Amino acid sequence: METTGLTKRIQTEIKKNEELKKVKEKKFRYPFGKKVGKKQRRRNFVTTLVINENGTCDFRKYQINEQTILHDLIPRLATSGHMLYDKKGNPFIILPNWSLEPFSPLEHYEKSMISGNNTNAFKILMARMLSDKVDVKKQMGSLIKWVLGLGLGAIIIYAFMTSGG
Repeated sequence: METTGLTKRIQTEIKKNEELKKVKEKKFRYPFGKKVGKKQRRRNFVTTLVINENGTCDFRKYQINEQTILHDLIPRLATSGHMLYDKKGNPFIILPNWSLEPFSPLEHYEKSMISGNNTNAFKILMARMLSDKVDVKKQMGSLIKWVLGLGLGAIIIYAFMTSGG
C-alpha cells in the first residue's frame, strides 16, 4: 500500500512540475501612459528611460524640439544617433540622469570594436591575424655573411701589414 501511495504522490508532483513549466514568461510592456503612439510619433515624441543616480529607472515621454528634450528643466541631446527603436518602430532613448548626452548605441558599438570587447571585433581580428601571419626566417644567413666578410677583411689587412715591411 505504501508503494501505491508513494507512486501517486510522485505522479502528482510530476504533474505540478509540468504545469509550472507551461507558464509562459510575460512579455515586456511599457508602463501605462509611457508608450509613444502613432500620432505622438508624428509629433516627435519619444519614450525615455531615465536612469537615476541611485540606480532606479523611470519611463517618461518627452517631445523633441530642435534635437533636444527638456528633462528636469535641462535640455538634453536627442539626435538620431541616440535613438533606439523597439519591434514596432517606436523611438526610445536611454538617458542617464547625470549626463547631458544619452546612451548612443553607435558610439558604444564603435568603442567596443576598437577596444576588442565585441565578438565581431574578435572574429575580425583573428581573421586578420591569420591572414597576416608571417613565417619568421632564421637570421643566421646574414650573420654568417658578416662573419665571413670580417674574416676576409682581417686576412687582407694582415697581408698588407706583413708584406709591406
